[in-house]
Amino acid sequence: MPAPDLRAPFAALGGVVSQALETLPTPCYLLDETALIRNAELLGDLARRTGCKVLLAQKAFSNYDLYPLLAPHLAGTEASGLYEARLGAEEMPGREVHVFCAAYREDEFAELLRWADHIVFNSPAQLARFGPEAKAAGKSVGLRINPECSTQEGHALYDPCAPGSRLGTTRAQWDAAVNANPSLPRLLDGLHFHTLCEQDSDALETTLDAVAERFGDLLPQMQWLNFGGGHHITRPGYDLARLERCIRRAQQDWGVTVYLEPGEACALNAGFLLTRVLDVTQNGETCNAILDASAACHMPDVLEMPYRPPLLNAGEPGERPCTVRLGGPTCLAGDVIGDYSFDAPLRPGDLLVFGDMAIYTTCKNNTFNGMPLPPIYSRAADGSCRPLAIFGYQDFKDRLGSRR
Repeated sequence: MPAPDLRAPFAALGGVVSQALETLPTPCYLLDETALIRNAELLGDLARRTGCKVLLAQKAFSNYDLYPLLAPHLAGTEASGLYEARLGAEEMPGREVHVFCAAYREDEFAELLRWADHIVFNSPAQLARFGPEAKAAGKSVGLRINPECSTQEGHALYDPCAPGSRLGTTRAQWDAAVNANPSLPRLLDGLHFHTLCEQDSDALETTLDAVAERFGDLLPQMQWLNFGGGHHITRPGYDLARLERCIRRAQQDWGVTVYLEPGEACALNAGFLLTRVLDVTQNGETCNAILDASAACHMPDVLEMPYRPPLLNAGEPGERPCTVRLGGPTCLAGDVIGDYSFDAPLRPGDLLVFGDMAIYTTCKNNTFNGMPLPPIYSRAADGSCRPLAIFGYQDFKDRLGSRR
């Protein structure tokens, strides 16, 4: 028997494919309850040590059946619009609901005020348009700022500080707006920035310096400062001490309550995608394995980031005797997950387990080519698995037309 694959993405499984996993349908998502609790406890401990407040960014993880595992350790949820705000209010009751959207809709805003506690605006124009209504409803009002400090490399798609970004208000934009409307600052309770993506706290420290340089004079008048998401807090090796110094710096220098809204950190290494090999073909020097899971449909960040997801008991191309290109069954030529190496050739029916599949998967998947949505299971501490959601033809059909 091969040694267990105990890399971080597979530690929750003990690094092996258990009999319980073998019996699950494929493709399917499997969310590990123990790993979720461990992440939540780490985030809760951070909040208790520093006095900051930590929110779940639902855009990354919104499997609400498991919110009760997270809720005891979090201050609430962060939403990107009306539906997520309502989900957070309904499924994590009694906790805060924060919402940021690049632009709010007139026909949704009144309902949004039913669910949200904090409303963050992207521009001075939106603040002027909707801020008075939010204040009148007793909501805490914020503005997303752009500190114009890029710390990302290779992920331009996710860089809100890229030149010409539509996200956040630069200091020049703010000053021009206040000159035209001097009453704007009176609407603000807090500032929000979100510039990171899967990064350590050194990038946050650099960003905080830029925030202090460009917006430091405004912060003493604020009640709170939201550091946004992208903090890989629960990743092994993350520099927690530096993060805590950043939090305390903001608290001491500006007297603000600090919020963090991680998404990935809440569910990092807490989910899996199980799939089986359907066919194996050889094209020249390339061995292709067609899986019943699709990158385009079931793990879209593989193509959007792009990145190569971790795979249980597999190595880098050429590291082991058999290198195989794994792809999905759709008609998209680029529906390729990546190249991996194995100790033995793959055969139809073999079970493969991709790691770190709790984030940006169930909330982003789709039914392109009529691909079924994979069922979602959870795994308890004793290794038993239970279904959370099962999908079928009607789910595919209902989102495309009339419900007859």
